[in-house]
Amino acid sequence: MNTTALKELILSGGLDARLISLYGEAALSVQKERYINAIDSFTSLYGDRENVGIYSVPGRSELSGNHTDHNAGCVIASSIDLDIIAVAVKEDSSIIRIKSEGYPEDTVDIAKYNAPDPALYATSTSIIAGMSEGLTSKGFASGGLTAYTTSSVLKGSGLSSSAAFEVMVGNLINHIYNNGKISNVEIAKVAQYAENKFFGKPCGLMDQVACANGGIVAIDFAKAGDPVIEPVSFDISGAGYNLCIVDTGGNHADLTDDYAAVPAEMKAVAKVLGADLLRRTDEEALLANISKVREECGDRAVLRALHFFAENRRVAIQKEALLKGDTETFFANVIASGRSSYCYLQNVYTVKNVAEQGLSLAICLAERYLSGKKGAFRVHGGGFAGTIQAFVESKDVEGYRSLMDSVFGDGACMVLRVRQEGAIKVVD
Repeated sequence: MNTTALKELILSGGLDARLISLYGEAALSVQKERYINAIDSFTSLYGDRENVGIYSVPGRSELSGNHTDHNAGCVIASSIDLDIIAVAVKEDSSIIRIKSEGYPEDTVDIAKYNAPDPALYATSTSIIAGMSEGLTSKGFASGGLTAYTTSSVLKGSGLSSSAAFEVMVGNLINHIYNNGKISNVEIAKVAQYAENKFFGKPCGLMDQVACANGGIVAIDFAKAGDPVIEPVSFDISGAGYNLCIVDTGGNHADLTDDYAAVPAEMKAVAKVLGADLLRRTDEEALLANISKVREECGDRAVLRALHFFAENRRVAIQKEALLKGDTETFFANVIASGRSSYCYLQNVYTVKNVAEQGLSLAICLAERYLSGKKGAFRVHGGGFAGTIQAFVESKDVEGYRSLMDSVFGDGACMVLRVRQEGAIKVVD
């Protein structure tokens, strides 16, 4: 279709069923307006083009496995109904142009920029180049394209806006040049490669897999470079619960050392026990050598290692609970995970600024609100500042949202659904 026909399709209701499946019926009018605005923005920049497609990649939420992936542990994650959408068209050139709403246009000649360049680390152009090179090195086709994107996956919200962008670049190349034949898991692996080698950040793979795959996935990182990815068929929204993420508005500045210390301390414990990662040893070895580990690594490192081993066990229990539809067991372990993160992992606030404890306060308020109700709560993602997660029954959502917004500001509480589809082409 050309851009005019795409607009007519959406305005006439021809895409309603598809949009409802992605975002829910209540969001239909908002999403129709959003898609129309994206097409209009594309047209204003690049004209009324033929053979235009619309694409979508969701953000993600970590459901279980707090700070385990970097030590080859296990996690459960899911895609959510916040996403990046792109209006895109193929070009007869080697230039990829992507204009993201609110940012300057990225222009990358993939024929020239096809190897990591340290001068371009930490830029979006490096991600585009890395995705193209990563896919072509695996034998897939790539080439020029022009795209306009807009995102509801807010930066800094702990919902993986960066991973969603990486996967979107791969999603565009997949459908425009490879007829959609590249698996979303393969795209996720290339996204990790692009971030590691071209962007210059040693990230894991959880975020990319959750964004690309869709639904709920359990991931076991025991085997380096080849994680075991298992879809978990359970519809949390269908069971009557919303996934609520509360942004406490904490200051992320100067937290690099806090984040870096978690994997570093875990790996230090593993080293004392004769391994490179905690997954390569076990809790019994730690307890048998606890005096030596305390002496060489400190008490906090011991506590964080104990969190890792317990959290890995919880992931296995929660995966089985979801597969059986046992929300009671799943939620009990969500709360246990959060308490372990608070007490032992110690990533709920930074010791650099003990007066600011937005996550602690949000967790306290969630516990009070959900007392006597069904549901669960925990710190979300990396911690120290940012967001908490709660599973709240649909009938209780508005009260929970009102409470959290009254404390942390209007819009602080994001009420989400688990999205069942990952990276997709929405319409030709």
